[in-house]
Amino acid sequence: MTAILYGLDADWVIWLAGVPTGYHKPMRRYRRFAGLILVGAALFAQPAGIEGSWEGALQTPGGGLRIRLHVTRGADGALAGKMDSPDQGAAGIPVSAITFGGGELKWELKMANASYTGRLNEGASQIAGVFTQGREMPLTFKRMSKDQLKPVVRPQEPKPPIPYGSEDVTFASKAAGVTLAGTLTLPNGKGQHPAVVLISGSGPQDRDEALMGHRPFLVLADYLTRAGIAVLRYDDRGVGKSTGAFGKATTQDFADDAEGGLTYLKTRADIAGARVGLAGHSEGGIVAPIVAARRTDVAFIALLAGTGVSGADVILAQVEALAKASGASEEAVKSAHAKQMEYSTIFRESKSEAELEKRLTAAFGDAGKPQLRAALTPWSRYFMLYDPGPTLEKVKCPVLALNGEKDLQVLPEQNLPALEAALRRGGNKDVTIVRLPGLNHLFQTAKTGQPTEYGQIEETMSPTMLEPLAKWIRRHVGLEK
Repeated sequence: MTAILYGLDADWVIWLAGVPTGYHKPMRRYRRFAGLILVGAALFAQPAGIEGSWEGALQTPGGGLRIRLHVTRGADGALAGKMDSPDQGAAGIPVSAITFGGGELKWELKMANASYTGRLNEGASQIAGVFTQGREMPLTFKRMSKDQLKPVVRPQEPKPPIPYGSEDVTFASKAAGVTLAGTLTLPNGKGQHPAVVLISGSGPQDRDEALMGHRPFLVLADYLTRAGIAVLRYDDRGVGKSTGAFGKATTQDFADDAEGGLTYLKTRADIAGARVGLAGHSEGGIVAPIVAARRTDVAFIALLAGTGVSGADVILAQVEALAKASGASEEAVKSAHAKQMEYSTIFRESKSEAELEKRLTAAFGDAGKPQLRAALTPWSRYFMLYDPGPTLEKVKCPVLALNGEKDLQVLPEQNLPALEAALRRGGNKDVTIVRLPGLNHLFQTAKTGQPTEYGQIEETMSPTMLEPLAKWIRRHVGLEK
């Protein structure tokens, strides 16, 4: 689940709310995390001064979060700065103010109520200082070499020649006035092909679900299409070439969009309409059952790190797991847990938007304004309160649920049993539940499962997930016994 860490204190993470989508290119995951984004700050320098690119690591519950600052000097002598969070797919974020004098560098990121003060060493190779957001944290930057600045190569991304067709398409959402733009990849050969609609996780995602330098849906679509399955992936509403307002949408609205994709595929002469299913990642694993519960013509659904309990419970477990994984003290873990419990209670008890805002404002305080803005979106309230159990009970089509054992965002021990139990209660006889050893929330082979690893791992999606997913779909659409 894209990280929505309401429960983490401001001294543990940097919150960037309201950053334009263009700054988040992998995700964004933590891809941009559903409007509440864990991101790092950044710094930079010059060969004999401060100009150039710098990188440091800020310690967070998810591990060491790399942050970069790129400093340039204009013809008038004024400095300008941009920052990246490579582990979260955020790049080119303008620094509000930056100054350098007497060996001291200062910069601000006003949108996150964050600032930094550091001193350049004599060799102009390092900046040692303090990052401030809620509390002071030590942060040291080292000058980056040209090799370190080279783009990361993702070997799983398809390269020409590609042995299948690819077509840019548009289709209407079930919701009026929203048109989605996407890409349909089609296996070679005449006749009607089985198909799947890919549904992204939380946060504004493009059709490739780009985050942390990865393009998971590009890799997934490539793998499935080579396996004989047509794949439709699309930009979320309000993202890329799709219309609509993402910031006003809830999970139910995203279900309308996914259903529009399902309906569109069934109109095409080259698609076998009776063999079209859905595959949702993270929040997409909540969306797919909503569509399948209200449509009897969904051939199958695949839930990739989908949830089986309420959003409030998912986030509570996520906060605690990330804090423990980062080596936080027992006292800090208990504090994070208690804070998140407080937020969850506020969401559950508030009977109106006005009451919710009043109580959250009191709970967050002045230091939590970016978190507060994100928490008050229509999506946040819907997600926190929504229990997928009753919907899962209504799903009658075949279901595959996959979770990585090292997933710290949607914990398999919390969600897979709940998913299976709900499906069984509804009488579903075709349910496959799989825990995949060594894989994280993005289904990468991981060491710790912490989100800060996502961008550092070369692999985009492990074959140990791709292969069983493709085989299961092929079996359920009649391509193999």
